[in-house]
Amino acid sequence: MPNSARTLATNNGARLCLYDDRQLAAVLESMAARLASLLPAGGDIVLVGVLRRGAPLAGLLTEPLGRLGIRCAERFDLEVKRYADDLSLLYPQTLLRENDVASGANLAGKTVVVVDDVLYRGHSLLRVVQYLAARGAAVIRSAVLVDRGVGVLPVHADVIGVRLQVASGSIIEVQVPPYETDFRIELVAAGG
Repeated sequence: MPNSARTLATNNGARLCLYDDRQLAAVLESMAARLASLLPAGGDIVLVGVLRRGAPLAGLLTEPLGRLGIRCAERFDLEVKRYADDLSLLYPQTLLRENDVASGANLAGKTVVVVDDVLYRGHSLLRVVQYLAARGAAVIRSAVLVDRGVGVLPVHADVIGVRLQVASGSIIEVQVPPYETDFRIELVAAGG
């Protein structure tokens, strides 16, 4: 755990800041470099953010990818939902909703990069990959800020910002502007 980790007291119990905005800026730079090595040099990609917090993360990766010669020719977001923020099951089948931009995007033969905040069980990532493959994407890569290491499906992220193994029942909260004020990763302890 980084040196900047600290305990925050809230009405809900113990919270621990694992990564702050300065540390996450370095994580994003590293993710962009690893992602760029998997993509066609000088090639255009389609960047897809998974709503909610994967969408602004995709936006944050655009600039460092551009500095590395990777251009995002198209960008859109998909709403994918299975769990609530407290990890309770909302939908037995993972729900995916496309917006007008997504439904109009031509993915045939293109390289697509999916960005999400947390890889938990793998249901959301699998659902998005199925959708993109059905739309004709030639290559699909994935990048997640946090991998919890508890996947139950045979899916993985190509690029992982940080791997965090936490106690069952604990929640990893990724806070990303514009949804929150600060960019950070927090651990909400089990029972908190």
